[in-house]
Amino acid sequence: MGSSRSTDESSAADQRRPDIDYAHIDDDVCRSFQRSVEIVGRKWTAAVLMASMRGARRFVDYRARVTGISNQLLSQRLRELESHGLIERVVVPTTPVQITYRPTERGASLMRVLHPLVEWSVQNKD
Repeated sequence: MGSSRSTDESSAADQRRPDIDYAHIDDDVCRSFQRSVEIVGRKWTAAVLMASMRGARRFVDYRARVTGISNQLLSQRLRELESHGLIERVVVPTTPVQITYRPTERGASLMRVLHPLVEWSVQNKD
């Protein structure tokens, strides 16, 4: 039939893959990778980005989905994600002004890359 494989077949194929050779990766790629990991690895950043992918749009939505984060830190993380082009801040000219956030295509593409980590975390809850 189609060329798509079931999830079980895909997982089995991934487990059979030989180890990836990292020796060919040059220093520039390593530095770029490190910057990317540090963006996502900051405390609360991945949770805020995940909340945006799960439908958070207003500040209060993020507060509800990211339990334990302070207003100040949430504001800071939203600004950082915006500066990296991962979240877009939209000002709606109403009275009062309404501010919403949404993931950019770049942010969505990052979350697609991180999705295997989401699956791994579910399988390794402890």
